[in-house]
Amino acid sequence: MAFPWTKAEEKAYIDSSKAVGKACSTTGKPLTGAMSTAEVARDMEVLRRAVGDKKLSYLGFSYGTALGQYYANMFPDRFRALVVDGVLDPNAWVGQGKARGDLQETRLRSADGAYKALHEILLRCDKAGERACPLAAGDPVASYELVAQRLRKKPVVIEDPDGESFTVSYADFVGASLSSLYSPYGYADIASITADLLVLTDPGSATAARLAQARTAVAKRAEQARQQRRYDFPYNNGLETFLGVDCTDAYHPTNAGAWPALTAKEDKRAPYFGRAWGWSAAPCARDTWTVRDEDAYTGPFNRKTSAPVLVVGNYWDPATNYDAAVSSAKLLPNSRLLSSDSWGHTAYGTSACVTGAVDAYLLKGTLPKKGTLCTGDVQPFVEVPAEPETSRAAAPKSALAAEGEPARGEPKRLPPVVAPRPAVGTLTLP
Repeated sequence: MAFPWTKAEEKAYIDSSKAVGKACSTTGKPLTGAMSTAEVARDMEVLRRAVGDKKLSYLGFSYGTALGQYYANMFPDRFRALVVDGVLDPNAWVGQGKARGDLQETRLRSADGAYKALHEILLRCDKAGERACPLAAGDPVASYELVAQRLRKKPVVIEDPDGESFTVSYADFVGASLSSLYSPYGYADIASITADLLVLTDPGSATAARLAQARTAVAKRAEQARQQRRYDFPYNNGLETFLGVDCTDAYHPTNAGAWPALTAKEDKRAPYFGRAWGWSAAPCARDTWTVRDEDAYTGPFNRKTSAPVLVVGNYWDPATNYDAAVSSAKLLPNSRLLSSDSWGHTAYGTSACVTGAVDAYLLKGTLPKKGTLCTGDVQPFVEVPAEPETSRAAAPKSALAAEGEPARGEPKRLPPVVAPRPAVGTLTLP
């Protein structure tokens, strides 16, 4: 489930969270005790030396932005170009001072970004009209809330054309919405899912043809989700890897039993998504996830770096709030903020402006001008022009890769490790 909603679901989720936290802190301790982001940054430094790079070139997305900022602060003189896109504020990620007892979501405000994006999509749907958006026949904002209210009271049971039935709950609706917001094209899914569920939660208000159409559309999405799971790895360890890093890295509330009240509070601030984001770290409760990494790094994150850090923030990101890009850029003295009016999670590859600016910095060391604001190539309910063939690289990737290959028999060269000069008022790094 995307998050628990009923009291029974909350209890089961808390019990499972405690079990996972205890297991990872006992049997899993030798591994989880070495899974802090600082350990990954040190591994990355070893890899830089192993491949013979005098300086690191780095482009990090989402959690990779935390890793990039850790590296920049732990090894401030060992990179030539470092870009972070879809940014996590490292102080909010870890939890500093009194904020250590807060939910991580209270600090990161991912749900705020998701709600902001959803609300804007619904407003643009209304402006675009019925021809572009099926929800525009009524008030899209009110329609989304109406579906949410109905599903909170009672999930809808749908039978697909093959006679198989499945249930769509309130958490399923919010989870599907959040998943859609990760894509620049997610606005279309938001509109169609809401329109279909508006019919299915009140079948008496629709014609038989419209009811069948909505049932078929939702069933098709469910089947696509099932197919994707079938072709996944036999065992997906994404939950363990996420928790292993997050719970070992960051501070969280003490007891998992506090999550129902805390996430309900998040939902009041950021409707729909406060619970969705808040519950993800429940196994990290400090009295069940007791393993710690003695070599973890918790700051400072404001060191002066020898090369600039390019910080890319996306206005409508549903996972990494744009405000975090602004605060992270303010933390790093030698940084440049690049903003983008883009949709989906991260901006590189979905905005020609951002992609060009990032490439120019990574390849040539040229930063975008201060205050640069890019626009995403895809905007909600606006037709996207075809991409011209001339915008693609003419050379095949194999030829480009061959240019960077070392000569046959050429020995690896590891540059010497020079300890960084500590900034005034900070601790010398190990």
